Amino acid sequence: MSYQIEEQKVFNSGHSACPGCSEALAIRFILNTLGPDTIAVVPPSCIAIISGPQPLSSMRIPVYQSTLESSAASAAGIKRALTAQGNDHTTVVAIAGDGGTYDIGFQSLSSAAERGEDIIYICLDNEGYMNTGSQKSSATPSLAYTTSTPAGKGTPKKNMAEIMAAHDIPYLATATTGYPEDLARKVAKAQRLTGGLRFIVALVPCLDGWGIPDSAGPKVSRLAVESGVFPLYEVENGVNYTLNFGPKDVPVADYTALQKRYRHLTAKDQEFLQKEVDGNWARLAKKF
Repeated sequence: MSYQIEEQKVFNSGHSACPGCSEALAIRFILNTLGPDTIAVVPPSCIAIISGPQPLSSMRIPVYQSTLESSAASAAGIKRALTAQGNDHTTVVAIAGDGGTYDIGFQSLSSAAERGEDIIYICLDNEGYMNTGSQKSSATPSLAYTTSTPAGKGTPKKNMAEIMAAHDIPYLATATTGYPEDLARKVAKAQRLTGGLRFIVALVPCLDGWGIPDSAGPKVSRLAVESGVFPLYEVENGVNYTLNFGPKDVPVADYTALQKRYRHLTAKDQEFLQKEVDGNWARLAKKF
């Protein structure tokens, strides 16, 4: 499905992201799709660094920097305050990393979903605590190197998309910067819907943490989709699944080969990862 990206200049250049940062690219698509009538909640993360301090923020909207564990609760409080004032038009979006979503912020996120809070929550997933030195999170995939898993992580990545789908929220989507029109379309759809929490998890490769060249973020993102590591899909009301972009018979080894965090893998390790990805895709494919 085609979608025309509209540049509204809500996100400025001159921020402090690394050159080629996928996270900054994602923020550009997200904020320029949501538009200026938006309030963002951002916990401690690379996102907070990119946003910068007011009044010198790179975002031309109000930004509330919350504690790491309270992004969803803070966003819900802001939205309720706006509603009490008779403001039903301003979008409230929480933009958090995987550490603040999969791990530390999950309690408030799950609670906000259960209560049906009228907010958008977007997780920019770079599969680790990259802002503090590339430690592992529960979003870190099997066998990936981090500074806290130097021999490779021994457990699989938490399936946050399916966990949130189980909350029966109005809208859930996976996205990545390798498919920018798809990302922008999903953000616009989440903004149109009301009546509950809308959740998007976007894969955003970390150049330093993953060990990839400055220009490789979009390519690695696309390989994640084409290998089946990170399929792009939508779920409405917890049950209606739609596949947007899925595997294209690309070996997982083609995806891992571009990343230094996987350079320690043996042939047996590669076989293990391929079987894991194939199994995950087989279970997901039954839902479409």
